[in-house]
Amino acid sequence: MPVFAQTSTDQSTPEAATPTGAALPVSDAAQSTEPQARDNEILVTGSRIRQDPNNSALPLQIITTQEIQRNGISSPEQLIMFLSTNGSGADNLASNADVTSGAQRGTNGLSAANLRGQGAAATLVLLNGRRVAAHGLTGGAVDVNQIPFAAIERVEVLKDGASAIYGTDAVGGVINFITRKDYQGLGFNGFTDVTEAGGGSIYRLSGIAGYGDLAEDGFNLMGAVAYSWNKALRGEDRPFVNGYQPNRGLSIDTRGTPIATAFNIGANTRPNSITGAGTLLTGLNLVAPNGANAAAGGINILDLPGGAGCESMDGGLPYDEALWNAPTAYYACAWDTGRAAVLQQPINTLTYYGRGVVNLGMGHQMSLEITGSDATSAKRFSNAQLTANTTNLAIAYPLNSLTATTYNSVFNAIRAAFPAQAAALDGRYGRPIGYRWRCIACDTREYVTNTKTLRAAFGVEGPMFEGWDYRAGASYAKSESSSVLGTGYYYRGTLGNGDYDPNAPAVAGAAPITGLSGQQYVPRGLVGVMNSGLINPFSTAQTPEGLAALESVSAYGATLYGGQYEVKQFDVSVSGPLFRIWGGDIQLAVGADVRRETYEFNGSDAAAATAPVIFLAAFDNINALTPKNRTVKAAYAEMLVPILPGLEITGAVRIDEYTGFGSTTNPKVSVKFRPIDQIMFRGSYNTGFRVPSFNQIFNGITEATYAGSDLADPVLCPGGVPTSTVGSGQPCAQIRPEIYTGGNRELGPETAKQLSAGVVIQPAPLFSLSVDWWMINVDNTIQTLTLRQLIDNAALFPERFLRDPPGTGIILGIDQRWINAGSRRTQGLEVSLRGGHEFNGGNRVIAGLDGTLLLKKREKLTPTAQYGPSLIGVFSFAGDLGVRWKHNAFVSFSNEDVALSLSQIFRKGYRNGALPGIAAGTVTRPEYNAFVKDYIVYNLSLSYTGLAPGYKLTAGVRNLFDTKPPFAITYDGNTGAGGSWEPRVADPRGRSFTMGVEVKF
Repeated sequence: MPVFAQTSTDQSTPEAATPTGAALPVSDAAQSTEPQARDNEILVTGSRIRQDPNNSALPLQIITTQEIQRNGISSPEQLIMFLSTNGSGADNLASNADVTSGAQRGTNGLSAANLRGQGAAATLVLLNGRRVAAHGLTGGAVDVNQIPFAAIERVEVLKDGASAIYGTDAVGGVINFITRKDYQGLGFNGFTDVTEAGGGSIYRLSGIAGYGDLAEDGFNLMGAVAYSWNKALRGEDRPFVNGYQPNRGLSIDTRGTPIATAFNIGANTRPNSITGAGTLLTGLNLVAPNGANAAAGGINILDLPGGAGCESMDGGLPYDEALWNAPTAYYACAWDTGRAAVLQQPINTLTYYGRGVVNLGMGHQMSLEITGSDATSAKRFSNAQLTANTTNLAIAYPLNSLTATTYNSVFNAIRAAFPAQAAALDGRYGRPIGYRWRCIACDTREYVTNTKTLRAAFGVEGPMFEGWDYRAGASYAKSESSSVLGTGYYYRGTLGNGDYDPNAPAVAGAAPITGLSGQQYVPRGLVGVMNSGLINPFSTAQTPEGLAALESVSAYGATLYGGQYEVKQFDVSVSGPLFRIWGGDIQLAVGADVRRETYEFNGSDAAAATAPVIFLAAFDNINALTPKNRTVKAAYAEMLVPILPGLEITGAVRIDEYTGFGSTTNPKVSVKFRPIDQIMFRGSYNTGFRVPSFNQIFNGITEATYAGSDLADPVLCPGGVPTSTVGSGQPCAQIRPEIYTGGNRELGPETAKQLSAGVVIQPAPLFSLSVDWWMINVDNTIQTLTLRQLIDNAALFPERFLRDPPGTGIILGIDQRWINAGSRRTQGLEVSLRGGHEFNGGNRVIAGLDGTLLLKKREKLTPTAQYGPSLIGVFSFAGDLGVRWKHNAFVSFSNEDVALSLSQIFRKGYRNGALPGIAAGTVTRPEYNAFVKDYIVYNLSLSYTGLAPGYKLTAGVRNLFDTKPPFAITYDGNTGAGGSWEPRVADPRGRSFTMGVEVKF
């Protein structure tokens, strides 16, 4: 029988009976050399030679729309996360929900594929066999949500390297989204996925229309359009998002709380400063019961003896000074930052697709395809934290007629808690109070990103002579993205050196401020707002005048950055039989393609040298790129040699020439042996070559001060885990160096070698089992090493630690730019199983499982280093989380009118993260779980087509038992949302109810 759904005119393509999507295993007739054997043969992903996908040497998984509907999948992102062979990297919108750094910067609105955990840039995403443009902001990975999901007929996932066919970046595998080709009629689809607990609901409307029968009319025109909108899901909407679980070893490292924490900020001698004589706590030693100086670690009046308690403010919690090895924070409070993050970013997406194909006669066809998308996402994360300092944020709470009541209550509470220093405090009465504060009145910070894509492809194909055919085409693809500031951002009011910024907006309603020099200044920006006293950081309630003052210095709508990626490509190939040998005809395919990639990245006028500074805005002007171009010229050949009936060897080779990197030759050899119809053995060997992205080469150097509390000098403190606070003078004191990230013009390509071997067993029409072992060895890996990797391997990278004096002094900075760092070795097993039975009356039961077992994952960081310990099931803050076992299983019943299915999604647990106190062994907590539990979710769906011809109703429950993401510590104090769960593994939405309606006329 032919492969399912090659030219289906239904709204959905049927359930696959085997993992490759073929209806039946190969029979003797299908192996015949007679012409009708080609009825089973199509161009499948990973080859240029027509063949039967159910008799292929390639480990190919075909996913039909029926399977997509069965699991309630409503977007390409959900489909990618569903695949067991996809890695567990920070490639979805949920894992980019809060403050991010390194490679995740600028991934606003991006969802990417990551096959076999090799990284998004090592997975090739195709649409109908041709490339699409990388995301406009990153220039390194394709945003899968630009794919026109409403027009998809099937998705082919090649779980093997394909550099010899498609190019050098197909290291982890290939995902080929294939659209309908000959649709006729008019169809509509409505879908809802509504959560039981509220927040995060998903809606989609789509339509498809087609006219013309290729066989009878000689042409077909079709188009599809879809609009989807994902509602926001906030951390506060889910109780498992809880950063205060001290018995489990989790607490948040921030003293920026809605009720401000007082600090001993030093004097700022700038003429416009109100802290020229210091602040209330400057220089004081306020001894806490543990003997530490509480003035250095922060004092929150809620946590003082007799205070209301940190928990009395919304989201407040006691600061856990033991977990963070910060004894001076004895009287500090913290705040659960995760509650303010958006776990599911709101995103509205419009996609459209149009295709026209015409028969030119004699079997020749010409087609034109246009597709595009327009998506707007909003990344919202925790409210800005204002940490007073002695340079560019010299803010303090003054004593004046507006503030006297609050000032006196704070002063008296501190005075009462430290009677031994009462006299010293009395002598400082009237000095402004330095503080750290979480600006709830500022609203959550927000980046709004719009991404538009456009792709046009022209193709011709047809027969040549004696079984030979040709394919040629040209395509153009573009992805253009821009991000603007939403809520939560304000002009600072000071320059980088702390001087008054005359270009910042004036504060509405604020009286002039008298500076250190006695001169009066018009309050400007956020510093002016805070130093005027119009905003009260020691209260969660603000006056209308205070809110108006904030609004007057808002930076809402300022451009953050933007980028554009273009791909222009031309390709041509011919294929056909050469001559006959013992096993059949030798098949040959040869081809060439040329593509030109262009990337540009725009800065923001709001970050220009003369523009007023916007507080905390992550401007990337330093990364601005004029258009950079890269031309890739390639030629390839593929030959299939049937040595004996059932034994075939396929060889392929591709030569690529890259601008700036020279040429590379990558071969591939695959073997298929089917001794009997029911068993097939297969294997392959190939090489790959991946060049760095434009950003990895050309980005500028970004500098940011590390804000976490989990780093110490690895030379003075073996292990680099701190046991005392910043500035304590101890060898294992916390360090907060400058972190330098950015491009590296010395980067070279990474190379890969891949090997696979497997067996396919198909003893009956509805039974199929495949097991494939694979190995991927990558050298000269392009990566940014995590800070923990650098700390743990400081002896290998001494040049990455910037010291004063050089070589032996204190660490001032850490170089975290891109690097060709060592090697990665990965091995795994992939299992696909289908089994079923047909009963009388057309009833059918099918069960199946697709799983991936990770056997090996090790890295070494330099060519001469030893491979480190296994990374399987070990928590890491960045990169792929090496989950040992992942599977999707299902059982379904169907007949002419009804389809009922139950599916299970399983993700194996892993070793948990740990905060510094537990990591150093200085603290134990009774409920700390060294291992994260397995994540198991069940989905149920029911489809009914018996209502009337052309109608289909589908209802389902996702996460049937409302399973919460397992508790996991995914937080380091510098980035992350106060993580108590892992977005790379789990879905935060909880139980939801799906309903789909399809109508076909």
